[in-house]
Amino acid sequence: MRNICSGLLLVTLLVLSSCSADQSLQEYYIDNTENPNFLTFDIPTSILNIDVTELSEQQRVAYESLRKLNVLAFKLTPENTTDFGTEKDKVRSILASDNYEELMKINTPYGRATVQFKGDDDAIDEVIIFGDHTDKGFAIVRVLGRNMNPAHFAQFLQILEKSDFDAVQFEELGELVK
Repeated sequence: MRNICSGLLLVTLLVLSSCSADQSLQEYYIDNTENPNFLTFDIPTSILNIDVTELSEQQRVAYESLRKLNVLAFKLTPENTTDFGTEKDKVRSILASDNYEELMKINTPYGRATVQFKGDDDAIDEVIIFGDHTDKGFAIVRVLGRNMNPAHFAQFLQILEKSDFDAVQFEELGELVK
């Protein structure tokens, strides 16, 4: 009996020690879905109203490699400025420690952004766009797909030009960047 208890204790300790104390981006999303400082929603690619028959073969492959976009946005208010800095630091820490590779940095009049990815160069499974503005807040967009390729993003921009997308559906996110 003592050997069984010792064995169970050892297995429990091994399992607990193998669990990472670091929070993943997915866990961060889940933890903040009910937080009133955040807006959160998923955007399926079907909402873009793309007529696949009008796409070139390359565009079709790019479009079919995308599944959805997860958006989590922190809207900065006078009441949550302390939370803003804390939450922004948490996101930066997660992105630094979760094996994301940086594709590019962007500085615009609307704020700063980084584009990072996880996966192989020719088979990307997740792209993260993290942007922040010191007066508005920040947003994280997870682009999820299957075997996406960096070249797909140029094709995807061309696809967006052909979409019958109604941006009114995302007025809350628009308020964040105004």
